[in-house]
Amino acid sequence: MKLVKITAVIITLVVLFFLVSGLLCAQEKAVPDGEYRYFFGMDSRVVVWIIAQLHLMFAAFVLGVPIFAVIVEIIGAKTKDLRYDRLAHEFTRLLSAAFATTAALGAFLAFTLFGLFPSFMQYMTGIFHGSMYIYALLFFGEAFSLYLYYYSWDRLKDRKGIHISLGILLNLFGISLMFIANSWTSFMMTPTGVDPESGQLLNFWEAFANPLWTPLNIHRLIANVCFAGFIVGAYGAVKFLGAKTKEEKAHYDWMGYMGNFIGVAALIPLPFAGYLLGREIYNYSPVMGNISMGGAFSWSFIIQAILVGMLFIGANFYLWSGMGRIPGSERYIKYIKYLNIILVVCFAIWLTPHNLPLSAEEQMMIGGQYHPVLKYLGLMSGKNAAVNFIILSTFFSFLIYRRSNKGRIIPFSDQGNVAKIVLALVGAFCLVLLGAYAYSLMTMDPASLELVAEKKKYFILPALLLVLQMA
Repeated sequence: MKLVKITAVIITLVVLFFLVSGLLCAQEKAVPDGEYRYFFGMDSRVVVWIIAQLHLMFAAFVLGVPIFAVIVEIIGAKTKDLRYDRLAHEFTRLLSAAFATTAALGAFLAFTLFGLFPSFMQYMTGIFHGSMYIYALLFFGEAFSLYLYYYSWDRLKDRKGIHISLGILLNLFGISLMFIANSWTSFMMTPTGVDPESGQLLNFWEAFANPLWTPLNIHRLIANVCFAGFIVGAYGAVKFLGAKTKEEKAHYDWMGYMGNFIGVAALIPLPFAGYLLGREIYNYSPVMGNISMGGAFSWSFIIQAILVGMLFIGANFYLWSGMGRIPGSERYIKYIKYLNIILVVCFAIWLTPHNLPLSAEEQMMIGGQYHPVLKYLGLMSGKNAAVNFIILSTFFSFLIYRRSNKGRIIPFSDQGNVAKIVLALVGAFCLVLLGAYAYSLMTMDPASLELVAEKKKYFILPALLLVLQMA
């Protein structure tokens, strides 16, 4: 404890030193009519980015944890297994400090925005002031429901229906807050419902529910659950290392697995939500899409691809490490090397750029700007295939992890009618989906894509591959 206190004091002194130094050394730069200001001499955009990023990370945790905490509590109430109730309680215990930090950073972000960009925030307030009042009321509702949900855990242990209702209410407040804030963010990228020339508000609902609002809601909701799950998994891993008894180690090992499971379960559909968001960006403005993915922000997408790939590889490695502690997992260890090869190869394809930053001499050596072989791996078709292989490999890792301590396999014929009906319906849905896609390619007119009639032959191969996949 002494070491923790000393560390906290040192960090506080360092932060104060830099703040005071910046205050003393900063020189205010001239700005036109207060349109933009500087933060102690630092660039205002960078300052807002840092504060907003910190706020969003804590907010993602505060929003994501209650979602799966309530689900885990419902499972515990249905199964009468106290392990799930204890796990959900421990999930919620992490929220109290995080919620206070989120609120403080949110206030800091608001002060910074209004202080550094007064004219812009005046314009945004003029359009969204009604939703801002609702946002403030929802924030109070979230705060009250969070503390009621946490501190009434033992008091309402025999009245789980009421307690779970408080958790559901907490999630409704949190998700509503995120949806409102997303409308402000997405409006900055796709402003609709306003006059293009003067910027005057014409239709509030069109400005609120702009083209990026729905895909951003989907993407952020899934991403928040993913982020919170991995943070909880990391917390469980750290607590496992410091556990003293076998019971504690077993509990935190299970907690780490559950956090990792939640994180990966949300990570698997996340790329598809990202593609939906990217598609809507291109639909609204192809120029904005090209700038974001192939222009000034292209390197951020490369870094993002690296981080996404490392998340999948780390999640798989966590499962493989956990299998070493499970009796009976030896029979599945032989598959890990093949999964590792698939993950590494697909990760390399995922990172391969289409346009190589080459000098004139290098372009002459390879015969052009594009590599003769790797240029195909830089296209989205190659990257989509790589991501699907990564997802399937991760799913297979979960399967063998779950089967590690199981006995003999029960034949499918003995598993009841429910499994057969569900699989038959899912299979029929997949066949219809693939068949419709193949039919559309077979009958598509190249002119609909502004292509000449000779390009029709290029639609046949993917259509035949889809039919082969159906078979």
